[in-house]
Amino acid sequence: MAESITQRQPLADWNKGKPDLDLSGAQWRSGSRGLGDVQIAFVEGFVAMRNSDRTEGASLIFTPAEWGAFVSGARAGEFDLT
Repeated sequence: MAESITQRQPLADWNKGKPDLDLSGAQWRSGSRGLGDVQIAFVEGFVAMRNSDRTEGASLIFTPAEWGAFVSGARAGEFDLT
């Protein structure tokens, strides 16, 4: 039986066309209960998101419209895996 291979977009391409933001002074926030796996920061009109377990790793950068679409989808259960 052949295994299916899922093509993933390289992380380096995720922020293509977005500014190179200096996140060194960003004020990172965890979820409302502090239990989340990600942290977000609002920097220069963009939203940055990173893995709270690997804070030295890459951050994803969202425009306000992209972030709004993501939050709306999450609230609607679009990303529920259970």
